[in-house]
Amino acid sequence: MGGVIGSTSSSSSGTATATSKTMLSTSQIAARVDPGLVDVVSTDGDEQATSAGTGIVLTSNGEILTNNHVIEGATAIKVTDIGNGKTYTAKVVGYDASQDVAVIQLQNAADLTIASLGNSSSVQTGNSVVALGNAEGKGGTPSVATGTVTALNQSITASDELSGASEQLTGLIEDNADIQPGDSGGSLVNSYGQVIGMDTAASTGYSFQSPTGQGSTGSNGAEQAYAIPINEALSIAKQIEAGTTTTDIHIGATAFLGIEIQSASEGSNSGGFGGSGGFGGGQSSTSGVSLGGTLAGSPAAEAGLAEGDEITALGGHSVSTAEDISQALVKYHPGDSISVTWVDGTGQSHTSTLTLASGPAA
Repeated sequence: MGGVIGSTSSSSSGTATATSKTMLSTSQIAARVDPGLVDVVSTDGDEQATSAGTGIVLTSNGEILTNNHVIEGATAIKVTDIGNGKTYTAKVVGYDASQDVAVIQLQNAADLTIASLGNSSSVQTGNSVVALGNAEGKGGTPSVATGTVTALNQSITASDELSGASEQLTGLIEDNADIQPGDSGGSLVNSYGQVIGMDTAASTGYSFQSPTGQGSTGSNGAEQAYAIPINEALSIAKQIEAGTTTTDIHIGATAFLGIEIQSASEGSNSGGFGGSGGFGGGQSSTSGVSLGGTLAGSPAAEAGLAEGDEITALGGHSVSTAEDISQALVKYHPGDSISVTWVDGTGQSHTSTLTLASGPAA
């Protein structure tokens, strides 16, 4: 790591834009902002799947701001810098899943163009905005979507359709730019070429529910798009850079249990083996989280947990949903010990202390 997050001063690598007092055309905005963006491709080796998103360059040595859901579950991350065209491997510095913010670090990167960040507190309803990102994961020159700010301080429920896990996101900028899957983590830019928000578009299998009940999957014709104000995203990024662990912010590698959660709705397995202990959002009873299985050789399997067992406590805290499990694991890292209490198929209760392994990115 290193460097100062959010600096817009000139450096040898330059910045994407200087502070402008002149309103720019859409093409001028794109020309200035594009070099401070990256394409992010995450690979989940357990699920044999890839997903694409976007990132915003915070430091010249490759610290990147993106959405947590872009890198969640990734066993490998590849990033292509738009400014220089080079592709890098990336590691997760940390993330706040509750706010859908993550910081990743490119390996052996230098002299990258830094994004020019604006002040999201000055954004007003009716302002013109341009959303730039890796729409549909096509790569290359970032896509451009124009629109206006339609509301401020919005709250939505963001759901991972694969797992059923969901988070409440608050304080968002709502706009009507036609963002697409792959734009997640990209920049929402004002008329002066300054990034004032991070687009939280729908990646494949990721959807939103607004307070009015209207869903937006980021597909063509979506009437609502949401962005995390850059001031808030930057505040979280600075905490991550400082190595500050909180109840929501996780620093470094994800601790891995190796469990698969059973879906409540269908009784089927859901979400794979997940980094923070499994992504599934279901539960089969009110008392615990039912397992669809465990990954062979994982800490959970070594302790004797198996399909049909129900985890009732983790680290001394009662759990009843997959989100509870993820929350309980935020402060833990690979190599840490944690107590797990579960009930097996015969109704017998067990408690064991496990040593957590290294897992996916989030």
